[in-house]
Amino acid sequence: MIQDHIRPSWIEFLESQPFFFLASANQYGACDCSFRGREYTIVGTPTPLLKVLNPKIVVFPDYSGNNLYNSLGNILVNPHVGMLFVDFQKRSRARVNGSAEIVEDPNAYSHIWPRALRYVRVTVEQAYPNCKARIPIMMPAPLTDVFFDE
Repeated sequence: MIQDHIRPSWIEFLESQPFFFLASANQYGACDCSFRGREYTIVGTPTPLLKVLNPKIVVFPDYSGNNLYNSLGNILVNPHVGMLFVDFQKRSRARVNGSAEIVEDPNAYSHIWPRALRYVRVTVEQAYPNCKARIPIMMPAPLTDVFFDE
């Protein structure tokens, strides 16, 4: 069940998600979990949440946030991360665990994420689905409830 790469059949699932949870830990093992959601353009078009570059490499953008730098700070001292993807409409979930590195070059993937400050590239060490037991069915909020950045 646990693979050392992302199966081709999982790529569309991962890239289509609007968010994922990112788990990291500092050098002492103190854990942090953050929410990573996709950005929207000024006209409301979603940008990609992440890109699977190949079965062993996933990259996602880092945008300005709360200035705590918990995830990025942890990655600097402990590159091990876990990514949890949950689709509440289809009651599906998947995990990707790996080793992360911060890409500071703001132009590295600017053709995908023009507003990103930097990027996180994850080398996949484990990828596997989770059972759908106990995932509640949730429907998306109406589009009128979404606020867009200008």
